[in-house]
Amino acid sequence: MKKTNSEALYSKALNYFPGGVNSPVRAFKAVEGSPLFIKKGDGAYIWDEDDNKFIDFCCSFGPLILGHNHPEVYENIVANLQNGTSYGAPTKLENTLAELILSRNPYIDKIRFVSSGTEAVMSGIRLARGYTGKNKILKFEGCYHGHVDALLVKAGSGLVTFGESSSAGVPSKVAEDTIVIPLNDLEALTACFEQHHEDLACAIIEPIPANNGLLLQEKAYLEKLRALCSKYNVLLFFDEVISGFRVAFSGAAEYYGITPDIVSYGKIIGGGLPVGAYGARAEIMQSISPDGPVYQAGTLSGNPVAMSAGIAQLTICAKEGFYEDQERRTKLMVEPINTYAKEKGYDFELYTIGSIFWLAFSKKERIRRADQINSDMTPFKNLHKALLEKGVYLGPSGYEVGFISLAHTDEIIKHAVESFYEALDECFG
Repeated sequence: MKKTNSEALYSKALNYFPGGVNSPVRAFKAVEGSPLFIKKGDGAYIWDEDDNKFIDFCCSFGPLILGHNHPEVYENIVANLQNGTSYGAPTKLENTLAELILSRNPYIDKIRFVSSGTEAVMSGIRLARGYTGKNKILKFEGCYHGHVDALLVKAGSGLVTFGESSSAGVPSKVAEDTIVIPLNDLEALTACFEQHHEDLACAIIEPIPANNGLLLQEKAYLEKLRALCSKYNVLLFFDEVISGFRVAFSGAAEYYGITPDIVSYGKIIGGGLPVGAYGARAEIMQSISPDGPVYQAGTLSGNPVAMSAGIAQLTICAKEGFYEDQERRTKLMVEPINTYAKEKGYDFELYTIGSIFWLAFSKKERIRRADQINSDMTPFKNLHKALLEKGVYLGPSGYEVGFISLAHTDEIIKHAVESFYEALDECFG
């Protein structure tokens, strides 16, 4: 695989950006070599600046559920781009996308568009605090909610602890308002609510934790969280930036049949352009300015070009049978690879839900907590390199998940399965 052009571009980029990138994981620090600079994408494929072609399972880390350059998304963007890019005023497109979402989502009454998943979470946290009049929030170790100061925290010592900053620049006083407990620990969960419910504005969780491995929680655990929030008048905040419109149209809330109080969305909602959103029932959303005292604004919120991309993409996602077919094709890849690895005795398994999958290098029964993940990422690094050489692109971190898109046909998936077989044999055989 040639990398001459990508390496030259990366050398230049190091002069312009911290680490040569505009988002840390892109730097390839967790895998071998310098990052690939991507030139174009079409369908299930991407091409880098050296004209290497890859089957893409990163899908821009999730937004491209239809694949790259889908014709209906492309045409809708171009048609609306001809009218301008931004007005700083309401547009019909905002209404159209909101109606498309709300008419199919029984969990929220109103929505507010923003420009990223991080912004959606940040705004949702402010809403929870403003609505309840309480300051503390509960998060779960292993769930990532964007680079919001109050959520860039790790657990301190003890069963139920106040957070400690996990990033420079986050004041300790900010982190101290966040309580952190492990996932899949009913004792810690119950103790937290018993001790801190009077101060808790919300409990925020990825109902399908997919930013630090795929840490699938049992439905009973999520139901217990819902019950405790209801009992103690704490808002349940589902961060569905990844799972929203991915496992079902209304996300994990629909998949599990659990009703959150606040939800954040991102990625898929923008059709490949920067869009996020948060929503709740009408009573809670009335606290948002200009109706209420919780201020939130954005120059590019509801951007017409981004709205047009989201409308095109979600219209297709809303079609009957879309999510069932997504899951079928995901299993078409996952099941034979897992069978092959098991027959060969390789310490490898693909975890999956909906059209999400994750490469796990462990023989433990089921990884449900961050501290159960093997910190040695050497096996992932080796497999990532082997797959690249065979034309398969994954996100460059063993903690990132992969995605199947509508563009991953049965034929493409079967080709990828064969590449996985060969790569696994090279790394484990």
